[in-house]
Amino acid sequence: FSIDLPTLAGGKGCFQFDTGGKRYLDASGGAAVSCLGHGHTMVADAIKAQVDKVAYGHSGFFNSEPAEALAERLVAQAPDGLSRALFVGSGSEAVEAAIKLARQYFIEIGEPERHHIIARRQSYHGNTLGALSVSGNEPRRLPYSSYLFDVEHIAPYYPLRQQLPGESLTAYDQRAAGELEEAVLRLGPGNVTAFIAETVCGATLGAQPASAGYFRRIRKICDTYGILLILDEVMCGMGRTGTMYACEADDVVPDIVTCAKGLGGGFQPIGAVLANDKIVHALAMGSGQLRHGHTYMAHPVACAAALAVQEAIKAGDLLSNVRLQGQRLKEALATAFAARPALRPHLGEVRGRGLLVAVELVAEASTLSPFDPALGVAEKIRRTAQNMGLICYPSAGTIDGRRGDHVLLAPPYIATAAEIELAVELTCRAVETVVSQVSSTTARQKRAKARPT
Repeated sequence: FSIDLPTLAGGKGCFQFDTGGKRYLDASGGAAVSCLGHGHTMVADAIKAQVDKVAYGHSGFFNSEPAEALAERLVAQAPDGLSRALFVGSGSEAVEAAIKLARQYFIEIGEPERHHIIARRQSYHGNTLGALSVSGNEPRRLPYSSYLFDVEHIAPYYPLRQQLPGESLTAYDQRAAGELEEAVLRLGPGNVTAFIAETVCGATLGAQPASAGYFRRIRKICDTYGILLILDEVMCGMGRTGTMYACEADDVVPDIVTCAKGLGGGFQPIGAVLANDKIVHALAMGSGQLRHGHTYMAHPVACAAALAVQEAIKAGDLLSNVRLQGQRLKEALATAFAARPALRPHLGEVRGRGLLVAVELVAEASTLSPFDPALGVAEKIRRTAQNMGLICYPSAGTIDGRRGDHVLLAPPYIATAAEIELAVELTCRAVETVVSQVSSTTARQKRAKARPT
């Protein structure tokens, strides 16, 4: 099932090395996972110590000290009202658990008719069937479409392409959020369980944050119709966007929030679901437990690793560095693309928050027309960048699942100014190389079509 890729041999800080000795700047943290970079001694020591103490205990029989300590830390750092944490093995599992938790909540309070979930197009919530059902990533959904349950998808928050001419950002925010209310009324307010959204969109739409006004309107709509708000922070949470929970910057508190990637930093597989008081109370007064489980829930070694990651983030004041270097990254990318004649015509937008930043690439900046999907621009950039010693995260289908390309950068929280500069330079070189090749190919095709037969 594998493709021809170099074999990873090691890593230190923001860099990784293959078995041939080649060095790579990990400017995307893999898939926005490696928040502390690689080879972090304190986390490795915590893992070893926990393995020596006890490696596994089933959560149906035992609690564990690392799980209890991690839950206490996450709840203490969370927005007011999020009072319980559940630990699973991945972001997809966290979303699955959140979906089930929302459904069970309404069963417990005597509203079993609520079964519809509303999500957004151009979203991604995971690859298990439930998480994929709520996702709006069409290429990933397509092979399994007959297996997925029905979900109502509304428009993403995407002002670059969906804000109308002459429309203020405030008016756009209200219109985009208003699609949720329209969907609720269409489905019947008493039939809707939850609305799920990425607080800052990840790799599908490319680091797209929303305004605080958008999510405040979303929260108000959910409250009006008794719907749960699930915020998926698997990629954007745990400090990635400059605050421990991304929703802190949006001035909104969800009923349920999911996190993963930056939770364990890649040192161990782990995800989490946090729920608010009313949900916890409903389950406690009803069946007494969430009717859901996995063999490796609250795995002691994974929880010990995640706790060490969170301690390292706090001890190093790394969220300050995320904000500082994130601003530097956005500004440097915008300046570099605007300053290079080969890149300027292909800059759609630089966007993001903290160290989750993307560049949307276009065939023609003046019209925002995308590259022909057949050219495979995103994948060519990924390969070219890796050959140059850069790990980045380009994706295709930015606009509608088929058209559009962007490059996502999500460096570790420990990144220095010099490493940010190197990431920008290598990204520019890789994109320059690919757009030059693509332009040559397009020109040849046009000449061939113009030749008389």
